[in-house]
Amino acid sequence: MATTADFKNGLVLQIDGQLWQIVEFQHVKPGKGPAFVRTKLKNVVSGKIVDKTFNAGVKVETATVDRRDATYLYRDGNEYVFMDSENFEQHQLPESLVGDASKYLLESLPVQIAFHDGTPLYLELPVSVELEVTHTEPGLQGDRSNAGTKPATVETGAEIQVPLFINTGDKVKVDTRDGSYLGRVNA
Repeated sequence: MATTADFKNGLVLQIDGQLWQIVEFQHVKPGKGPAFVRTKLKNVVSGKIVDKTFNAGVKVETATVDRRDATYLYRDGNEYVFMDSENFEQHQLPESLVGDASKYLLESLPVQIAFHDGTPLYLELPVSVELEVTHTEPGLQGDRSNAGTKPATVETGAEIQVPLFINTGDKVKVDTRDGSYLGRVNA
């Protein structure tokens, strides 16, 4: 059990038999009336995001979530195979559980897998990954570094927007949360 004072991003709550992860929360103390906590919760299984308000000091049941370090090995049909970094056990996660993270998975990428009662819940990638651009149109004469962006395909098959000066073969740093370009990596 936890009170609203214990809330933090990433905490998993058990509400009505379902697991919900806190994405954002804000303590609100209005000038008139009791304090409350406004939260944005993500359903761990379906990925659905809802807003929920709790009165301050309310006790909420928490779920025990075990986050384990793992390494991405390979894709096998509709499943992705990861190796546990501690006991070298292999975990096969279905495509539905991996979701959009598959756009940034490279062999031997370190990740975290969250488990609840031995069942994998979700996959956490590093905040950024370094990927090689496999295809992009060349920039045009007169293009400046801040003149705009163009689409580029990276080695995992994902398409991202990059500045006009990026060429095929360049390594770029990509934010795994939203797929945005963070910078060029010098080889």
